[in-house]
Amino acid sequence: MARNSANTAADDPLAPLTLAVGQEDLLLERAVQQVVAAARAADADTDVRDLAPEALQPGTLAELTSPSLFAERKVVVVRNAHDLSAETVKDVKAYLDAPVEEITLVLLHAGGAKGKGLLDAARKAGAREVACPKMTKPADRLAFVRGEFRALGRSATPEACQALVDSIGSDLRELASACAQLAADVDGTVDVAVVARYYTGRAEATGFEVADLAVTGRTAEALERLRWALAVGQPLPGITFALASGVRSIGKLASAPRGARPGDLARELGMPPWKIDRVRQQMRGWTGDGVSAALRAVAEADAAVKGGGADPAYALEKAVVAIARAARQR
Repeated sequence: MARNSANTAADDPLAPLTLAVGQEDLLLERAVQQVVAAARAADADTDVRDLAPEALQPGTLAELTSPSLFAERKVVVVRNAHDLSAETVKDVKAYLDAPVEEITLVLLHAGGAKGKGLLDAARKAGAREVACPKMTKPADRLAFVRGEFRALGRSATPEACQALVDSIGSDLRELASACAQLAADVDGTVDVAVVARYYTGRAEATGFEVADLAVTGRTAEALERLRWALAVGQPLPGITFALASGVRSIGKLASAPRGARPGDLARELGMPPWKIDRVRQQMRGWTGDGVSAALRAVAEADAAVKGGGADPAYALEKAVVAIARAARQR
């Protein structure tokens, strides 16, 4: 690709080709968002096409990248590029040999042996590459949390970062959300006491206790515990986080293979084995629709807590009622 030297391509989100490699959904999504944001900063009218492999048939890429009379800027995102058909891969490789001005192509590739020919061709063409590996090691997740705080312009003690990883587990979206929440709500350095107050709570009533009662359908007890949590000053964002975490855990386990051992599920879902057993007990009575409804209720409560509603406490009560109702749908 003649338009960018290797060094420029590595640093420029508007390089003709960005190759996001790995299986970590959050990082893949961020790689796409960075390119789209840069393109729209350069041209607010940038046309973004986000395509699954089945949508990119032979000839489709040529149509999407054909020169325009108005030379409009365009971003073409191809997800799961390792799943493209052989004929479509030929189209992509041909495009890499003659990229079009004002068009940025983003290929998301798992990075394994499947579709390796396209991966190699993109690298040979001088792609700007973004690593998006699954973070399976605790040390990787710890480094991720530190990086999140740095990116947010905040400092956090090593003990606080470790406590956050220990409390939340391996879900990068939840870790990123927790970092953003703490950065927004806490002044000064984030320390282990702050993390404990928000996410591992030591007070009589914690958000996780409220969540445990709500996801098992015990409405009255959950509301009583919620009101006590509010009375003793539990942070509202910590409560919404706990509710969301409880419902998401049920959704994750519900979609996991039946009959799998707790240890295998723990590695796959990023939960400690003891939590697998607990969530298995909690998920009786839940349906897919119930999980969706409960997550919507938590999202509404979270918006109210963060300033979008006149009565955040009431919004939390509504969310607790909705979660408990969803737990008894079957």
